[in-house]
Amino acid sequence: MARIAGLDTGGTLFVDHHDPEWVTRLATRRVADQEDSMSMDTTHGPVAVITGASSGIGAATARALAADGHRVALLARRVDRIQALADELGDGATAIGADVTDRDALVAAAQRVHGELGGADVLVNNAGVMLLGPFGPEQRADYRQMIEVNLLGAITTTEVFLDQLRANGGGDLINISSIAGRTARPTNGVYAATKWGINGWSESLRQELQPDVRVTVIEPGAVGTELTDHITHAATKEATEQFVKDLAIHPEDIADVIAFAVSRPRRMTLNEILVRPTAQPG
Repeated sequence: MARIAGLDTGGTLFVDHHDPEWVTRLATRRVADQEDSMSMDTTHGPVAVITGASSGIGAATARALAADGHRVALLARRVDRIQALADELGDGATAIGADVTDRDALVAAAQRVHGELGGADVLVNNAGVMLLGPFGPEQRADYRQMIEVNLLGAITTTEVFLDQLRANGGGDLINISSIAGRTARPTNGVYAATKWGINGWSESLRQELQPDVRVTVIEPGAVGTELTDHITHAATKEATEQFVKDLAIHPEDIADVIAFAVSRPRRMTLNEILVRPTAQPG
């Protein structure tokens, strides 16, 4: 699907979303896939669990995987949004209200996935918040929220669904990190810490869980999502919104990379994928 623009010496895949021929082929394929999915048997096919599925990369990933024949379990706090998305996607989609900071809610969600869909084959840890701002006591509530959602939320969700991923011949764990997991900058220190944490934890799991579970880290650059809407520091919010407005790629771009990664033969894994807008300098 995506044209590989380069592979660095560490094995990181770089994806070029500005190849016009690739964009045309992808759009044509997606339309055909969505038309086909309307008539496919929705009682079979691998099951993908997606956190933060109410908007942005999560919602786009649900659409992309559903178009590729997955049944999807949509997890998020905003139940009205995920129910609307489930209705859009049809019988192969299930909306489950869950907060990744609430382990009991995740356990209940996992029980539903197992009971109604037979268990998870793919887990996409997408739920996250990006509350940027100068470091200081005024932002302390933001720091705790980012750590609890971005890092502990992904860890807890994975722990709860791990047995399901290991069953049925093995599964895929997709962790959404960020370019901030590679390069820290002023005002993003704690956010970057959560994403560096995701990267280190994912590499440990890659070694520990193979070959039963393939672990892939996706590191997006600027993407047009709701992340900037929740920044509490006014000046940082304004600057970040302008930066994203000028550069951002679409959530669908990341979703297509995720769909590509999970569709690879089991003998191989795309462990780390960095996706930036072509014009993003760093």
